[in-house]
Amino acid sequence: MFPTKTDKARDELQGGQRTLSQRERALLLMADGRRSLTDFSPLFANRTEAEQAILALVSRGYLQDAQAVAAAAAAAAIPTPMPVPAADPIRIATSADTFDGKRSLATTRMFLFDICERMFVRRDPKFALQMRDALREARDREAMLTIAALMLSEIEKTAGAERAESLRERIERLLPPAEVVH
Repeated sequence: MFPTKTDKARDELQGGQRTLSQRERALLLMADGRRSLTDFSPLFANRTEAEQAILALVSRGYLQDAQAVAAAAAAAAIPTPMPVPAADPIRIATSADTFDGKRSLATTRMFLFDICERMFVRRDPKFALQMRDALREARDREAMLTIAALMLSEIEKTAGAERAESLRERIERLLPPAEVVH
């Protein structure tokens, strides 16, 4: 969800009469349609609490989902649906994972720990232990890529090239971009 302010929220932020708490007002200030739930989480004890606060503001009419607003506007702009010819194949989104967080080494490390637990602990406990230790020591992008490459080569042997490639793509989306030195 990418919340954005409603007219009611803009009125609340104009000043004068304040009906919301300071934390709720901070959420309204940050809600620009580009920030996700992950960006609001640091204001709260946990992600669930942030989600509840945002949903409460949505239900009270202060926030709305920017994606839903854009979809409604697009639907209103289309006068009549166009029939799809039978020759065109139906395309279904295959990614069930819609990661909306920021790229970071910490996020990548946690993802690799998770993969290690799921793929290696039962099958190869010694390798899993080595990978966990290496992940704990990894401090930069290159070290993380080296560990990921080792894990992916093992995954390719056991689960196939397609599974390894899908994990490789996810790792690339999680890692921060490489620093460019001029």
